[in-house]
Amino acid sequence: MTKKLYIETVGCQMNVLDSELVVASLRKRGYELTRDSGDADTILFNTCSVREHAEEKIYSALGRLKNAKQKNPNKIIGVIGCMAQNHQRTVFERAPYVDLVVGPGQLHQVPDLIDKIAAGGGQQLEVSLGRKDGTRTEIERSHESFDPLRDPSMRPTPFQAYVRIQIGCDKFCTYCIVPSVRGPEQSRHPEDILAEARQLASEGCKEITLLGQTVNSYRYRDGDRTTRMSDLLYALHEIEGIERLKFVTNYPKDMTDDLLAAVRDLPKACKYLHVPAQTGSNRMLQRMKRGYTIEEYREMHQRIREWLPEAAVTSDFIVGFSGETDEDFELSCDLVRECRFKNSFIFKYSVRPGTKGADLYADDVPEETKRVRNNELLALQNEICEADNQRFLGRQVEVLIEGRSKAAERRDEQGDAVQLVGRTMCDRIVVFDGNLRQVGQTLPISIYDANAHTLFGAVVTQHVGPELFSLTT
Repeated sequence: MTKKLYIETVGCQMNVLDSELVVASLRKRGYELTRDSGDADTILFNTCSVREHAEEKIYSALGRLKNAKQKNPNKIIGVIGCMAQNHQRTVFERAPYVDLVVGPGQLHQVPDLIDKIAAGGGQQLEVSLGRKDGTRTEIERSHESFDPLRDPSMRPTPFQAYVRIQIGCDKFCTYCIVPSVRGPEQSRHPEDILAEARQLASEGCKEITLLGQTVNSYRYRDGDRTTRMSDLLYALHEIEGIERLKFVTNYPKDMTDDLLAAVRDLPKACKYLHVPAQTGSNRMLQRMKRGYTIEEYREMHQRIREWLPEAAVTSDFIVGFSGETDEDFELSCDLVRECRFKNSFIFKYSVRPGTKGADLYADDVPEETKRVRNNELLALQNEICEADNQRFLGRQVEVLIEGRSKAAERRDEQGDAVQLVGRTMCDRIVVFDGNLRQVGQTLPISIYDANAHTLFGAVVTQHVGPELFSLTT
């Protein structure tokens, strides 16, 4: 009898990839996916610890499963990922009916652990060593991820895929739990990355997004030879079938000229760079232990503009970090005005136990002040987004078609004629009327309208008028 698996994923792209790999490994044990948790033999939550809200959301979801577990004691409930590594036995204490707690470095063990639970082995806990619980080599090995198995059904689309090139982080920003739950920074062997990319290309994948906590810090040393991020891009560019290469998330101080040159010179490299600033205040950067000054961030941003004038640059900002004054916040607003980011992901500061920020600084900015600053910075960023998107009116852009738009999915549009969505080479979202046969194709789209987050266009059916606006769009 086929076993059914329900998996829910929260958090970053790294978690999305982890879920794909876990599902692939469980399919080999006879599982099939279901969207109904009530119908599942095994329920897994792949979790995030970056913000408290994400963790509490999982505990709430677990609470709703208490009765289901009582009615069916054989149902296996598991918490995997960053929250599992962070909370460990606390998960069992808060939800005693949970069977499985597995950190990111032990995900390859999930199928065997589930089998052990089903055989009567009781609750199973597998997590990595803490940052002070062994030698660096021992700790690294305990955090090693697994990447051999892929499952196209778990991807946003079958022709787009994530490839992990790096795990862990050694930056130790004071607000961030990632170095604790993902372990030391480690770069994968370039040949393993290339082999995985070739496999994806053979399966019809056209766009690969390279993942790392600070992806542009990638360095792989093999004897006297060092492979840099730029070297990796040149090698991946040669793979037939791959049309686009992206990478996230970047660290400002590692945005080197050789990397910018590679993005400029390689036609497949998307002209899109996500480089979090977090704040525009040097005082806040120092308290966050970000490792750079705002002057250095500006210099990096200026180099991006010199190497890649049409590139889209996006950022992250934290508002309400410990001790942030009105003046500090205004400096963040000034940076957004100056850099005119394509988009910014803005978060209210959330204290994470186990971080230096929690140990060193009081969470002294009132929640209402955080909310007001969040809304103000978001409104400023949206105003810039809308103004900058207007420059695309009347232009033609190359769009990789991803599938039905969110509006079409809400309306449950059926048949070939449907509203579709895709992205340009600089990661701008484009919506247009088309047909499902176009999904997976790269098409020229003429833009006739725009708002802060979306370009609206129509497929160019014949080539008349000006040349296509370059692939840097």
